[in-house]
Amino acid sequence: MELSHKKRPGATNWFFIFLLLSTNLLTLLFSTTFYSSCSRSPWIAVPEATVTVSYQPTGRSAVTGSLNGASDDDLAPEFKAFTSGQLLAFGVNPNFDSDTMYPPVGRPCTMFPDLLRRFMTYKVNGSCPDDELLAQKLLLKGCEPLPRRRCRHASPRDYVEPYPLPTSLWTTPSDSSVVWTAYTCKNYDCLINRKHRQQGFDDCKDCFDLAGAEKNRWTAAKSNGGLDFTIDEVLATKKPGTIRIGLDIGGGVATFAIRMRDRNITIVTTSMNLNGPFNNFIAARGVMPLYISISQRLPFFDNTLDIVHSMHVLSNWIPTTLLHFLMFDIYRVLRPGGLFWLDHFFCVGEQLEHVYTPLIDSIGFNKIKWVVGRKLDRGPELQEMYLSALLEKPLKNSW
Repeated sequence: MELSHKKRPGATNWFFIFLLLSTNLLTLLFSTTFYSSCSRSPWIAVPEATVTVSYQPTGRSAVTGSLNGASDDDLAPEFKAFTSGQLLAFGVNPNFDSDTMYPPVGRPCTMFPDLLRRFMTYKVNGSCPDDELLAQKLLLKGCEPLPRRRCRHASPRDYVEPYPLPTSLWTTPSDSSVVWTAYTCKNYDCLINRKHRQQGFDDCKDCFDLAGAEKNRWTAAKSNGGLDFTIDEVLATKKPGTIRIGLDIGGGVATFAIRMRDRNITIVTTSMNLNGPFNNFIAARGVMPLYISISQRLPFFDNTLDIVHSMHVLSNWIPTTLLHFLMFDIYRVLRPGGLFWLDHFFCVGEQLEHVYTPLIDSIGFNKIKWVVGRKLDRGPELQEMYLSALLEKPLKNSW
C-alpha cells in the first residue's frame, strides 16, 4: 500500500520561516536587554531583613570535586556562595584570560567542615560572631586565606583612638582598643606582667612590656663577632640609603620595625595573635602588621624588597620541606642585592651540619656573615645550636 505525499503550499513554508526568524530575534533582544541592565548596575541594595542566601551549583566550584575534603553537601551555603566561580559582567577579560573569577581560599578549608561551617554561619548583612579564636584555628590548620564573610566584625565597645606619633611608638595602648574575648588576659596590665604572674609557655611572653626587655632590643652598638648582629652593622654592608623597605617574619610586637623606622626604613611585620592581640598592638604603635602564618606565600611581588628579617621563628620546629619552600619564597621577594637576615635560627647541632646548612646553601644566597653558637637556655644536654646569618641575593644572575 502506497502512501500519497502532498506538497505544502508555498505560502505555508514562508509563514514558518517568518515565524522562526521572529522568535529568534525576540529572544536575542530580550537576552541582550537583560544582560546589559544587570551588568551595568554597580550595586544592589538588599534590606537586611529580606536577605535569603541561596546557592545554585554551576559546575565552577573552586574547592569541591578534586579535593579530599568535605563533600559539597557538608559545606556551609555562604562558603559555597563565596568560592563558586562568578561570571564577569562583561565576558572574557584578557587580564584573567577567562570569563570567570574564582575567589582564593585555602585548600585545607574543606578538610575541617565542622570548623568551617561554624565560621561561615552568620546573618548576612548583620554582625559577625565574636569568633577570632575559631578563625585563627582554621587559619593555622591551613585554611589560608580565610574566606571572606558578608557581616560586620566585632569592634571594641568603647574604642579609644591610638596615641599620636611618635608617642605611640613606646606607649602601651588603651585597653579599649582591643576585643579581648579570645585571650586569657583581659587587659594590657595582665599581658605586661604575665611573665611574673603566669605559669607555662606563651609566645613572646615578655613582648608587651615596652619598659622592660623590649626597650633594649636592637640598641647595641657592636656585636663583637657574636650572634647578635646590630642593625647598623647590617646596614653598613650596603650603600647608604639603599635599604628602604622590608619584611620582618614573626616579629613579635614590631620593635625591630620601629628601630628601622628610626633609620627611615619601612618594615612590615607578620604576626599571629597567639594568646595576645599582637596585630592590634603593632598597629597601635604606628607600624604595619600583616596577619599571615609562615605557611602563606608572601604577598609581595618578585624582586621588590630590600631586606627580610626573622628572629627565632624560622627554626627546626618547621617541617623541612615547608622551610625549603619558605626560604625560596624569601629569595623570590628580595630584589637582587637584597639581604636576608636569619637571626638566631636554632636546631640540634648535627641537624645544622647535615640538614639546614645544605638546605640554605641550595637556595643560592651569598654568605656575608655566618655565626654559630651554643643555645643553652634549656640545658647543654640538648646540644642545641644557634645560627645567625646575613645572606645576600646575588646582584647578577640571581635566577
